[in-house]
Amino acid sequence: MTKVRVDNLMEKLVSLAKRRGFVFPGSEIYGGLSNSWDYGPLGVELKNNIKNLWWKKFVQQRDDMVGLDASLLMNTKVWEASGHLKEFSDPLVECKQCHERFRVNESWSDEVWWDLAKKLENVKSSEREAVVQAALKECPSCGAKNKFAVPQQFNLMFKTFIGSAESKSSEAYFRPETAQAIFVNFKNILGTTRMKLPFGVAQVGKAFRNEITPGNFIFRTREFEQMEIEYFIREKDWETSFEMWRKAILDWINDLGLDLKKIHEFEHPERELSHYSKKTLDFEYDFPFGQKELYGLAYRTDFDLKNHEKASGINLKYRDPDLPTTKGEEFWPHVIEPSLGVDRTVLAVLLDAYYDTGDHVILKLKPQLAPYKAAVFPLLANKPALWNFARSIYLDLKKDFLVAWDDRGNIGKRYFSQDEIGTPFCITIDFDSLENPPAGGDVTVRDRDTGKQERIKIDKLKEYLTDKLV
Repeated sequence: MTKVRVDNLMEKLVSLAKRRGFVFPGSEIYGGLSNSWDYGPLGVELKNNIKNLWWKKFVQQRDDMVGLDASLLMNTKVWEASGHLKEFSDPLVECKQCHERFRVNESWSDEVWWDLAKKLENVKSSEREAVVQAALKECPSCGAKNKFAVPQQFNLMFKTFIGSAESKSSEAYFRPETAQAIFVNFKNILGTTRMKLPFGVAQVGKAFRNEITPGNFIFRTREFEQMEIEYFIREKDWETSFEMWRKAILDWINDLGLDLKKIHEFEHPERELSHYSKKTLDFEYDFPFGQKELYGLAYRTDFDLKNHEKASGINLKYRDPDLPTTKGEEFWPHVIEPSLGVDRTVLAVLLDAYYDTGDHVILKLKPQLAPYKAAVFPLLANKPALWNFARSIYLDLKKDFLVAWDDRGNIGKRYFSQDEIGTPFCITIDFDSLENPPAGGDVTVRDRDTGKQERIKIDKLKEYLTDKLV
């Protein structure tokens, strides 16, 4: 089976995602909401399979990891201590002609932005606009020349209010990352688990950023989901731990079935590091719209625990739980942070799995990730004995696997339909299956990727699928 080149891959994938129930435009019947997306029946299964696989690999199967599920809203003092209220912003520039706003560091090259930022530090206020025009030149939207306002810092946090009064004292923010909840719960986690360094705390959850220029389907959205770990270590071990997690992320990418040739590691130059980071490594993927960040790995030092202790007055230092309270060193652990975007993972997985044979599309999802693990067909829908027996097999399999039922049209069309949504195995019940009642004889199992068919005894069917889905 030869893969045919796919032109306009993003356009075709977005179309398939809506048509087959992976991803829908948010609030569509009311004209939608800019860059808002809803996961449909198949999309939510794919997304959950990714999250469950991640949790199993990094929490369930490790002795040095525990989990957390924290609130989306946190005390505003959290964001003051973490630096987000002051530092979590992007340079925003507005075109005076079309009034479009752009992130300077995304709409122009890093070299242009850093050169501009340096120049703006050293010129008079009256000269700043002329410097901006000379550096940015032309509007990416309308093409207007020399029409830019001076860049302003735009905080990316979503503000809301708690209670009935909208006042300064009732201000709150939806979390822009999941990490801070782990840091503010550090004392609680130590007290309830007695974990010893090195250890990590994992969390899967929503985060919100008021992005200036969201886009490219589910790649960059204002509401998104993260799979994030804060891994606590001794400072002397940070380089070893960083390398361990670098390899762990690459191993995870391989688990997803992504083509490692499409993955590129990019280390941030010092000038681009976040305020809390000493080293940050991005794992970038070859999306159709360019090489973009898929995952991140950061060395956050002891910045967060130290600042939260200072702001709260609560001791957030670590002491070996097996030693008497009067003995042992007390210190702020340092942190390695693997941060993995769920939505970007879904997009990369779908793109990598999209396979055009020339006459139909196959989503070659890894069986562990596929929404349906198998589909069950009666050979003929108008034969009651055949239909009823097929239905009984379907209902029995549903006890252990998510399986689809399809009795429409001919078998070839059913195969094509299941290929398009990534179902790895199709099970056809025919007249031979009715032999040897009540258990029946055997069924035809067709493999999505190879097209090969084999006969499997009905009483061995669950065992067969289990082996294939490991």
